[in-house]
This record gives sequence, structure tokens and C-alpha cells, in this order.
Amino acid sequence: MAVFGIHTVLVIGGYGFFGARICGALAKNPAIRLLIGGRDADSSRRLAKELGLAQEQAVCVDATSSTLPEFLREWQVATVIHTAGPFQGQNYTVARSAIHAGCHYIDLADGRQFVTGIEALDGAARERGLTVTSGASSVPALSCAVVDRYLPEFQRLESIQIGISSGARAPGLATVRGVFSYAGNPIRTLQGGSWVTEYGWRGLDRHQFPSPLGRRWLGMCDVPDLDLLPRRYPTAKTVTFRAGFASDLGHLVVWSFAGLVQAGLIKSMTPLASPLNHVSRWIEPLVSDKGGMFVTLEGIDGKGQPRRITWNLIAQKNHGPFIPCGASIALANKLAEGIRLPIGAMPCLGLLTVNEYLHALKGLDVQEVVE
Repeated sequence: MAVFGIHTVLVIGGYGFFGARICGALAKNPAIRLLIGGRDADSSRRLAKELGLAQEQAVCVDATSSTLPEFLREWQVATVIHTAGPFQGQNYTVARSAIHAGCHYIDLADGRQFVTGIEALDGAARERGLTVTSGASSVPALSCAVVDRYLPEFQRLESIQIGISSGARAPGLATVRGVFSYAGNPIRTLQGGSWVTEYGWRGLDRHQFPSPLGRRWLGMCDVPDLDLLPRRYPTAKTVTFRAGFASDLGHLVVWSFAGLVQAGLIKSMTPLASPLNHVSRWIEPLVSDKGGMFVTLEGIDGKGQPRRITWNLIAQKNHGPFIPCGASIALANKLAEGIRLPIGAMPCLGLLTVNEYLHALKGLDVQEVVE
């Protein structure tokens, strides 16, 4: 089964919403032997056929199994990419299995506690000489890369505001469950130098994106950046993250249900994830295919004058769902090329530049706009 001289990458959840996009990109790299993994063997085989891969590259694997380390060793896996969310509430079974088997580990987690907590595995990863990183996604990997790019333009960076608005393409059910898990629940966020409490998918805000997106509703979200960026950029007194949907009505529905959770009238929005996800798929043809992300930085420049930069990423033709995949694609390609990444277990901060991230999305209708 082993193929020597190339880098074997196992994508767990490889036929899922993000996993399939990652597999499609990595399958083009001749230095990578791609394994499409998951519990549904038929789905793995269908994707392998679509990508022109050998059927043996579709593998049945249970990420929660105690035998996962043996599986990884048997297939001589060099890097594991874990896409099987939601990560909110997950433990580090897959990451620990990867370390035990001597594999590098990358995940697309956006769960605040999950990503920040990956550092607990630092000692074990260092002992084996491995790179173990969590949050290889739009946040915090891309958001941090943007801040790093423009940081030299500030003598003192005081504020970091981040936001994402989706296009029409409905995300996978696991993603929806993840983001609904904290709807209406308290979120600790740094604003004006003090830690304050906001509530998930509340704090309604109307943000102006560059053309052709225009104005979109956004709400407060719980992401790793809220903890990680104040620590990485200690002069920042405000760090916020908001997200929203292409459909105004859809966003206001989520905002309203989150209000019911906040008021204690319903326990959680998680049971609504499946029906609302189905509705979003039905109305896709009626909703804009354009999505975007922004990072706004404010502070004092080298001449002591106020400075403000807003970096935007605009995605059209429903290419927005590819954006969270860029970090894992770029990192896997680096590892396959023999490029040494930092050793240890860490959130995905400072591992990629903006250009490296976006190069992994080459060929998509994705454009930077800086204001």
C-alpha cells in the first residue's frame, strides 16, 4: 500500500463540504498521494472517481476509532487534514492519533476553545518533531496573515475588526451546527481596552462591502481570533469578529432566533440547523452568489497620524466556500515540497502569508480590494 518518495496526505471528511474542495486541489499535486477518508466508503469512492484517482485512494476511516494510529501507520500517512466538524465540543483524538503515528496534523477548526487549546499538545508534537496546527481556515490563518502584512504601517495598532459575509452556496450541516451552537450565548470580546460580553449572532450591524457586494447584515460570532489576536498584537484595544449571510431575510431569521436563546425562551438553535440548512439550499438560486471578507485595522502610523486600512476579499460565482480551504492546501503543499514548518502544536498563526494563502485559491473568482 505504501508509496515511497511522495507525501501521503489523508483528508478526513474528504468528501464533505470543505474536504471535497481540498481534495480537488491536492489531487493536482504530483508530489502528493491523496487519500480521501471518511466513514462513508461509497462517498469516498465517488469523489475518487470524479478526481481521476485510483479506487484504493478512497479509504474508510473512523476518526474516533482507537485504531486510528495503526491505520495511519499502515498507510504511511505523512500529513492528516481533519475537516470533519463541528469542532465546537470536540476533543483532540485525531490530533493525538496523528502525533502517536508520527504524522503532521492540520485542521479547519473555527471553535474558539478548540483552536486555542491545541497548545496542550505542544510537548508531544515537539518530541516527535511534528507540526500540529489548528484553525487553518479564514480565521485565524488568513485574518492573522492580513494583520501581519499591514502591521509595519502602524507605529501602534489599536483596533482589529474582522467580518465575513457568505454567498448563496449553503455551507455543510456540520458548519451550520457549529456556528449555531453559540447563537444567543455570551461571547467575551475585547472592546476599547475592556473585556465585554456580547451574544452570538446578535449585535446587528450593517456593513458596507466594496462593489459588487454592497451592504450586508452582520452579527457577533465566537471565533479563536477574539483570544489569539489580542495576545499576538498586545497594543490592540479592540478585536471584534462579525459574520452574516447573503440573504438579508436569512440573516434576520438567525438574529431573531438567537434573541430567543438570549432571552431564555428556547435552549439552543442547534436543533434548527438541519431545517434552516435545507431552506437555505432551496433558496440558493434567489440569493447573491457573491461573498466577502474584510479586515479593518486602525491605529497610529509612523508619523504619529491616525491610520486606517480595510482589506477586503471579494468572491464571486459562489467561490466563497473555497476560501476556508486555502490554508490547509497551502500547508500540505509546503510539507510535500519538503519545506520545514515550525515544530510543535499551535494555532494557525504566522504560518502563511496572504500571498501564499491566496495562491492556493488560484483560478477562482477571488479578488483583493484594499481601501
